[in-house]
Amino acid sequence: MIVTVGKSAAAGSVKAPPSKSMAHRYLICGALSSGSEIKGVDFSEDIKATLGCLESLGARVKIEDNSVFIGGVATAGKTVKENLFCGESGSTLRFMIPLCLLEDKKFTLSGTERLFSRSLSVYDDICRSQGIEFKQDKKSVTLKGRLACGGYAVRGDISSQFISGLMFALPLLAGDSTVDITGALESASYLGMTVKALADFGVRVKRADEHTFYIKGSQSYKPRELAVEGDYSNAAFFSALNLTGGNVSVRGLSKKTSQGDAVYPELFEKIAKGTPDIDISDCPDLGPVLMAAAAVKNGAHFTGTHRLKIKESDRGAAMAEELLKFGCHTDVGENEITVHKCDLKTPELPLYGHNDHRIVMSLAVLCTLTGGTIYGAEAVAKSLPDFFDRLSLLGVDIKVENK
Repeated sequence: MIVTVGKSAAAGSVKAPPSKSMAHRYLICGALSSGSEIKGVDFSEDIKATLGCLESLGARVKIEDNSVFIGGVATAGKTVKENLFCGESGSTLRFMIPLCLLEDKKFTLSGTERLFSRSLSVYDDICRSQGIEFKQDKKSVTLKGRLACGGYAVRGDISSQFISGLMFALPLLAGDSTVDITGALESASYLGMTVKALADFGVRVKRADEHTFYIKGSQSYKPRELAVEGDYSNAAFFSALNLTGGNVSVRGLSKKTSQGDAVYPELFEKIAKGTPDIDISDCPDLGPVLMAAAAVKNGAHFTGTHRLKIKESDRGAAMAEELLKFGCHTDVGENEITVHKCDLKTPELPLYGHNDHRIVMSLAVLCTLTGGTIYGAEAVAKSLPDFFDRLSLLGVDIKVENK
C-alpha cells in the first residue's frame, strides 16, 4: 500500500487505541480461565495471531464487535491443533511457548523469518536444561516436553517477554517457582503490566526483591469481565502531531497505568524545549516517534537503543535512512543514537516503511509537516489497522493507493 500524506495541520480529538500489550495479556489470562469477556479489543494482526494460537490450544473464542468471550485452555484437556501460527508477533511467540510446555505434546510454532531472527535463547537454554525438545529453523520452532516448577534464572537485558511468558504458565504447575532476573532489567514496565494482568484474573505473583519473583503453584485463573485500557505507545503518534503544527487531544488514557510508554508527554516536552539526553531502555517502542520528534524540533541524544535492532526492523538504522530523505542527519551507534537539529525539507525520494508499523506511523507524522509518499504503509495493520482513517478524521490529507 502506498500512502501520500499532504502538508496538513491536524486538529480535533481522538480516542486512544486499546493497548495491544495489555490485550495480549488479558486474552491469554482469559483463555486460561473457565470463561471471560475482554472488552475494547482492537483486532490488529498481532492480536489476531494471539487469538489464533489460543484457539489452537483449546480456547473457546467468540467475538462480538470489539469484545472477545474466551476461556477453556486450562480445562480443555486436549488441544485442537499442535501447529500455532504467530505471524510476526514477538509477544505471541514468546508468550505461547511456555503455555505449550504445560502439555507433554509436540508443538510447532511458526511465523515470518524476521520473527525467528529475534532471539529465543532464553527458552532454548531452559528446554535444554530440562530435557525438553527444542528445534528451531528460519521460520519455526518445534518443542516437546513438560515445563517443570522450580528456580529459573533469566537474563533481564534480552527481552522481558520471556519472563512474562513464564509468569503465565508457572502458576498452573503443581509446585512453587521463582524467577531470578540476572543483570540489568530492561523494559521493566512490561513486567508490571503482566503482574497487573495476572492479578486482575486472581493470580498472584510476589516480588521478593528487585530481581526475584516468587510464583506459587496450583493457582487458577478466575473468570473476569474486563476492558483493555488505552494505549500510550500508539497514542504517542497522535500527540506528536502537535509538534508539527497540529492541535490534537487524545482521550481515553488512564493516569493509573503500568505502561512504560506513558512517559511520552514528558519526553516530547523535553525535546520541544532543547536537545535532551533521553534513555529509552524502558520504552524502546517510543524510539521511532521520538526520533521523528527530535527531527522536527531541536534534535536529541538517545541511549539504551540497542534493542531497536531486534524489532520488526532495525529501527534506529531504518529511521536514520528515512530521516536523511528529509535532510536530517542521524548518528547510530551500538547503544546510542543522535538525531541532529535540522531544517526538514520535503523528501524528493519515496519513503519506505521497512515492514514496520512504528516506522510508517512516524514517517506519516513527519509528512504532515513536509508532505511525502510512504511505500509499504500496510505495515500499520500490525498494531493499528485504522491509523490512516484516524488521521483523515483529524483533517490530514491522506491519499491511499493499494498495490
